[in-house]
Amino acid sequence: MTVQKFVTYDVLSTEGQTLGNQETLELKVVEDSGNYLIYKDISRQQIQRKQGTVSTKTRAEVRGGGRKPWQQKGTGRARAGSNRSPLWKKGGVTFGPKPRTIAIKLNKKERRLAIQTLLYNKRNQISVINDLEIISDTPKTKAFSELCQNWKVDLNQKILVIVDKKTDFLKLSTRNIKNVDLILASNLNTLSLLKAKQIILTPLALNKIKETYCD
Repeated sequence: MTVQKFVTYDVLSTEGQTLGNQETLELKVVEDSGNYLIYKDISRQQIQRKQGTVSTKTRAEVRGGGRKPWQQKGTGRARAGSNRSPLWKKGGVTFGPKPRTIAIKLNKKERRLAIQTLLYNKRNQISVINDLEIISDTPKTKAFSELCQNWKVDLNQKILVIVDKKTDFLKLSTRNIKNVDLILASNLNTLSLLKAKQIILTPLALNKIKETYCD
């Protein structure tokens, strides 16, 4: 059963002060099977990362084996018809892996419901920061770390920063911080959301999420 939920966030300034305006996110949450949809979407992402290029040779593909190794009878040894047999050293492989494509089908509606359900489950771990995309033109890791202190964000935990546009300041300031993951709102996924202990959003990113996943 799908239930409509409303989550309201106070917008913070770069100094960590609460501004007067608020942002509201309207989410459709699946009460009964929400966790299953999240699990299914994460499984889909992880399987898509597999290359599927592993391969072994069968007895038909191994080089050699045109001549019978020895005569059928009289040698005292077991019968053998080819040195490409899987029983032989350097022979073929029985039921070995071959290149294949594995995919889990997930409808667009199911994926949206999974993301919205996960956003609602992590509603208390989300902070909305105003003007984060245009905060500065000079990239410095130290500057971003100081900003995280203003927002009471623990850099020892996994942090997910969701923005509408990746600026040079954000890309260069966060790339050397191992626990910070910077993604676009249009590329939001359940795996990144699930791993994050704290989530930083911007009003522009929040509007993008509404347009992409909450319509």
